[in-house]
Amino acid sequence: MSLRSWNQLEMRQLHYFMELVAETGEKKSFSKAAERLNVEQSYLSKTIAALEAALSVELFDRTRRPPVLTTAGKVFLAELTIATTALEQAVTRAQEASRGEIGKLVVVVNTAIANSLLPDILKTFRDRYPNVELELRTMTIEEMMQGLRDGSIDVGFEHLPNPYSDDSTVNFLPIVQESFVVALPEHHPLAALEYIPLEALKHEPLILPPLDAVPSYEVVLSQFELRGFKPILLETVKATWMVINLSLVAAGVGVSILPDNVQTLQRQGVVYRELQDTPFARAIAVVWRRADLKALLQPAPTDSILLRQFLTVVQEIAKPYF
Repeated sequence: MSLRSWNQLEMRQLHYFMELVAETGEKKSFSKAAERLNVEQSYLSKTIAALEAALSVELFDRTRRPPVLTTAGKVFLAELTIATTALEQAVTRAQEASRGEIGKLVVVVNTAIANSLLPDILKTFRDRYPNVELELRTMTIEEMMQGLRDGSIDVGFEHLPNPYSDDSTVNFLPIVQESFVVALPEHHPLAALEYIPLEALKHEPLILPPLDAVPSYEVVLSQFELRGFKPILLETVKATWMVINLSLVAAGVGVSILPDNVQTLQRQGVVYRELQDTPFARAIAVVWRRADLKALLQPAPTDSILLRQFLTVVQEIAKPYF
């Protein structure tokens, strides 16, 4: 029977058949099944006969009293049981999906969020939605934006400001402010200070990531300009990964200004000191496609339930820090 022929079957027929064969033992009682179904025995018999006609098979051997399942009937029962279980699972899974309890989210993370809020975000989300798969990836901002556009990723974390902040196809929601510290070789003269004024770095070789890779570092460079001087940037050394940056500092190549979350990384040969009277910071934002969810606080029928739930958790975890 093809799918197009299914309209010949009725769920009521299948239900009555399953109720009839629910009795233990090989022989099936139409009268007892009719009692349980609260229908006349003759109506039950006609319904089963209509099912057999639709299937073009005899499900019961009526020459026996009470009737017993034929070989075809036993096979149909076995397969229908599998199909019924699958249908019940389909209904359950659809209901779970509508509540955002199952599915998959591809999440782009960076060092800043990984060293700060990410552990709490992941723990809270997995506690609430243990059957939702979270796939974590790392990539450049260009790759992340392309992934958002082509739908290969669902949500990511990135610094502000960045070249895509005004992109009308995505939403950037700031979730935490990130301060900066100075990373020094442990035997550097400035390591004796508890707080370091920015002016003290005027003649120090400075290791910073290139702006084309981390545009949000413009916040740092602008502070030097406000104080009337330009830092000595090591143009021959360009490190975008924090651990590599720390290795260069440990080797005595120069000093660095890094996000305060770097202090979670204990690198031998490196010490961290706070900046004095330098109230500059940058924001870490969560970003997602506007088409998937236009506004977090204004639910819409077309919203991605999974995305909304993930962003709700992000907001809850970030609230005390922003």
